[in-house]
Amino acid sequence: MREGDLCLSNSGAVRRWIAPVAFVGFILSGCATTSHPMMPTPALYAGPEARTLFTDPLVDDRKPPLDLLFITDRRPAKSPDEDAPYTAERSRSIAFGSTTIEFGEDISWDLLVKKSLVAQRTDPLYLRLGPTKELGRFPPIPYEIAAVPGGMSRLPTIVEAHQRAKQALQDEIARRLSIARRREVVLFVHGYDDTFEDAALTMGELCHFLGRDFVCGIFSWPAGGRRGQLLGYDFDTESSEYAVEDLLKTIRIVAGTPGVERIHLLAHSRGTDTLATALSELSAEAYMLRESLGRRFKIANVVLMAPDIDGDVALSKIFKVFSDPDLPFGGMSDPSAALEPTPEFKLTLYVSPDDKALATSGWLMGSVARLGRINSEMFTPHEMKEMSTWGEVNVIQVRGTTDFFGHSYFESNPRVSADIIAMVRYGLKPNEAGRPLEQIAGPFWCIPARDEPSPQAKNVSQLAP
Repeated sequence: MREGDLCLSNSGAVRRWIAPVAFVGFILSGCATTSHPMMPTPALYAGPEARTLFTDPLVDDRKPPLDLLFITDRRPAKSPDEDAPYTAERSRSIAFGSTTIEFGEDISWDLLVKKSLVAQRTDPLYLRLGPTKELGRFPPIPYEIAAVPGGMSRLPTIVEAHQRAKQALQDEIARRLSIARRREVVLFVHGYDDTFEDAALTMGELCHFLGRDFVCGIFSWPAGGRRGQLLGYDFDTESSEYAVEDLLKTIRIVAGTPGVERIHLLAHSRGTDTLATALSELSAEAYMLRESLGRRFKIANVVLMAPDIDGDVALSKIFKVFSDPDLPFGGMSDPSAALEPTPEFKLTLYVSPDDKALATSGWLMGSVARLGRINSEMFTPHEMKEMSTWGEVNVIQVRGTTDFFGHSYFESNPRVSADIIAMVRYGLKPNEAGRPLEQIAGPFWCIPARDEPSPQAKNVSQLAP
């Protein structure tokens, strides 16, 4: 913060107000870093029953740099001399392209693999952003319209530009599918105060530990600004809302790409609200076409990590369709309509009562409960039973802190990252062999401590339906 930013008033009241606000901004920005050491080795790749990280028979042809797809509505940097290719300002057009994640400094593939499998890495391996190339851009919003006989219509030139950009993005995804081991896309949506670089490096290491099997990408919204009175938290909140329409367009385009079999959507912190809102709108769209969200858009896993969203708001968005029987099903409302299930579709929440950043966010927003801090004790036995009818919905509790604010445990805690990988890469359900979890009650599970039973594990017979 610049010195002049504090000169809002000479009154003691204002100064007393500024101090806690500055502290809030410091807490909530805890997930952003200036250097990026590679995350600890996920637990499922260590120990006597370790899984194989890379199974590609052509592993000798691998190189350490990882090519990542990006889609963003950030404003591009004005010159190549700026620290990152995209800024915290909003762009009215969606851009997409390729960015490179570099692991270490001139290391070989064999050495990278060796370092990737070290349970206790005493010698950090730093990641950095390499060359970034924009490959295409959609027209700026709002799309231009013109009066035509019968009403208003989009300009043909705008429609053509949109179609060209859409085709170019789908061609790029298809190219990546042709060289990936799996015809599946993993898309990561970052949180508050994360830069384009933060998001890319986080997804880069996650993709690396997913065996580099998938087409991996980021949807990077304009986070990291410093406007407003809360060191950017309020501005970022509105930017996350601004990005909803761009994210839902992105999901629709990715799902419509020939050859895509499944999409896995991962979101962290404030990005979970952006994703939840986009999926809420897409679920209504699918419903009006007599389809389920998962089937219409090929969605397998939706993973919300440390979700920074009010619990009631989340419920209204996630279960939008079932809470609105007047919503048209096809051409007219049908309150008794039954949606065909999508067996692959799963919603998983990672929550922690030790998340200091969300505790601060809850205080700031006046929220009764942030979704990322819920626990089984907040629900009655009847509510627990009702949850079992929601389909494949699981809440994974994490205890203890492996990072300063207890907010980025999905990458700093090797047991949490292992659980995500077991679910996304291997399709394992809670407590299946290779995904050790302890049931608390109903859909609530916890990740056991390293050498002792989790203190969260309750008597399942008391609360489970």
